[in-house]
Amino acid sequence: MNNSVFILKDRSILYVNGSDTKNFLQNLISNDINKVTDNSSCFASLLTPQGKFLYEFIIIKHKVGYFIDCEKSQSEEIFKQLNTYKIRSKVEILDLSNEFVVAGFSYEKFLSIEGSKNILGFTFKYREDPIILDPRNKNLGARLVINLEKLYLSLKKLDLKNGNVENYYTLSHKLGIVPKNLNKLQNKLFGIECNYEELNAIDFKKGCYVGQENTARIKLKNKLSKRLLPIQLIDGNLIEDEKIFNNDFEIGKVLINDKYPFALIKYLDKNFEKNKILKGNKGSFKIFIPHWLNI
Repeated sequence: MNNSVFILKDRSILYVNGSDTKNFLQNLISNDINKVTDNSSCFASLLTPQGKFLYEFIIIKHKVGYFIDCEKSQSEEIFKQLNTYKIRSKVEILDLSNEFVVAGFSYEKFLSIEGSKNILGFTFKYREDPIILDPRNKNLGARLVINLEKLYLSLKKLDLKNGNVENYYTLSHKLGIVPKNLNKLQNKLFGIECNYEELNAIDFKKGCYVGQENTARIKLKNKLSKRLLPIQLIDGNLIEDEKIFNNDFEIGKVLINDKYPFALIKYLDKNFEKNKILKGNKGSFKIFIPHWLNI
């Protein structure tokens, strides 16, 4: 049993509540807010009107409102964006990042806790705080959203011991799910190109939301020709926005060049070869396809 816990200090918690909250979020996010209950959380995104990526987050029911678990680097912008859309809606948006923390732990540990269920996004309370099986992929494990003052007692009761958070980021990258640096993706690709259908972030049956028209068109007309895929760096380093070539044909572009790199790849192009060693301006690397992507 893996008893490591990862304190995700790069995550922030916003809280949205008020009598109009459900309709307010439903009109904005790519997923269906009706999926979010005391026993179910969802992954969702906020897109531009053109359907380009802006923000992503996990939405968790909490009391009379919703927690928004997002990357800290995006939290201030999300807070401002939600307030911009609020207008006269009866909605209150709070930044609780100084009070709440997100702790991640393994899928196996999650299943060992009384009350858990092997269902993506399944949510239950542990000492009044939500534990969520990651709604994107169960191999990412679970997360506990908890008041900082209660954190260490709960971790002790759960027999969880502090682990190196880089292990969590490495796991996420190996799974092909972006762990950090989401701002480097903003406005550079469509939400659906982020593999959001496979990561359960898009509901194609819900009504309108910001960016819905282009997202639905790409899906219905089978226009999805590029995807965000992880890079395995072999040596050297990568340059942000550098173009990727194979046999002198452009097959993509590096979007995240840091420790956990990703590229937007023309995955249907005949010049794209899985796992081939490619040469960049300052290094060599491979593009790999996560096992959950059937492409």
